[in-house]
Amino acid sequence: MEDVNLLAAALVAGMAGIGAGIGFGLMGGRFLESVARQPELGPMLQTRMFIIAGLLDAVPIIGIAIAFLLIFL
Repeated sequence: MEDVNLLAAALVAGMAGIGAGIGFGLMGGRFLESVARQPELGPMLQTRMFIIAGLLDAVPIIGIAIAFLLIFL
């Protein structure tokens, strides 16, 4: 049973990292497209992008916390 918990923890941590990487890539690409299309909205879009980046960054942190719970409990 211990091996199953370690495998589950590895999957949770890996998928959280992959998901965050894909999310940041898509968000950054769309941000650059938007600023290239309407440069005058750049500062407003940048502020919103940083807020969403903070929210997006919380997902892998929660995934790592769940992985640690699976390992140590």
